[in-house]
Amino acid sequence: MQALISIWVSFAMLFVNFVPGFVAPSVNAEPAKTYPYVFVHGFLGWGEDEGIDEHLSYWGATACDLIGNINEAGYECYSASVGPLSSNWDRACELYAQLMGTTVDYGEAHAKAHNHSRYGRTYDEPLIENWGQKDENGLINKVNLIGHSFGGNTIRLLQALLEKGSAEERAASPDDVSPLFVGGKVDYINALVTICSPNNGTTLYYIADELNIALLLTVLAYAYAGVMGRSPLNGYVDFHLEQFGLTYVPGEQSNERHILDAMFIMLQHWEDTAMNDMSPDGVQVLNDMSDLDPHTYYFSYAFDTSKKSSIGNFYYPLPSTFAVLQPFTLMIGSYHRNGISDYPIDETWLPNDGLVSVKSALYPLDDAHKAYDPNNVSAGIWNVMPLSTGDHGSAIGIGISEELTMSFYLDMISMINSLPVTN
Repeated sequence: MQALISIWVSFAMLFVNFVPGFVAPSVNAEPAKTYPYVFVHGFLGWGEDEGIDEHLSYWGATACDLIGNINEAGYECYSASVGPLSSNWDRACELYAQLMGTTVDYGEAHAKAHNHSRYGRTYDEPLIENWGQKDENGLINKVNLIGHSFGGNTIRLLQALLEKGSAEERAASPDDVSPLFVGGKVDYINALVTICSPNNGTTLYYIADELNIALLLTVLAYAYAGVMGRSPLNGYVDFHLEQFGLTYVPGEQSNERHILDAMFIMLQHWEDTAMNDMSPDGVQVLNDMSDLDPHTYYFSYAFDTSKKSSIGNFYYPLPSTFAVLQPFTLMIGSYHRNGISDYPIDETWLPNDGLVSVKSALYPLDDAHKAYDPNNVSAGIWNVMPLSTGDHGSAIGIGISEELTMSFYLDMISMINSLPVTN
């Protein structure tokens, strides 16, 4: 397996010769109080709990072990592990359980609606000690959340549930409802950062649907997860789909559903998957339930690896674009009329990073936002960082230098640490 990973890394480096135009924020002050950082991976990603992370870190990829390097630089950082194919709801519940050190509770109403178990695995130790409690100075112990790609959607939903909870879950199990669904947990998050996130969905969902390959790709993904999740490699990669009975909890094995039965159930509950939740229509559900917290700093980073053609109404990939992403860059760069739903898609969606349109990554379209101003960083509004040149993978270190990757994230962290406390 280590040899296979080395071959993959070498293959990636052959096709990537990239010096991206990362835009680093300015830092204006010394930190008044600092909070730990939790990094949340995107679709098909992994965290520090998976064995693969020892050989190829999601955060840092071909550049470095980003989380380890940041910790060595003196900052407290963690890489969470949530379901790479799971719905945004399931991922948010898993992230909460890790942060608090408890058993994953997907909610009684949600579990019944989607025919899966209410409870998932148990985390014996909290990722963040005393999260949400006050320190000796009366200040709340908060956390900074950084999400790449679909991870940005997951941390946004987590905040929405922390603050509002879920009326459906409170009604379904009033005597034993998860604290996550109770709501009222404001001031738990200091800064929320999305990087190349489909804050308004990705048009690749519509493209796959129009090509009639969405179902095929989904079946293949579930089959792969089921086989890997029942094999000796379970734990090296972890799909976190034990709630459906498709995979085992690493280190455990029980008589779960037959793999074909579990796949059939998941296909019946398409709306409880990442694929649905990354569509523009799916993300609109998240955007409708999410409000900006006046005590939280919001930052969004968008990347662009496309260029407008001089001979037609489309965008094509820059030569520096990772080879695997080049066809997707062209697909998104050519798709400006939605043939699947009523969600409005136009030419402003064409520039992209290979997986997500720039327009989608900039900010949720219904939210208040402003261009990042280092002299006037406001809470309760999206501070939209200047557009960086690069693709979806370069944002986490695929094919770029360790120096560039480290400087991008260390500058980000230094900027966040310099902000006034908002308790």
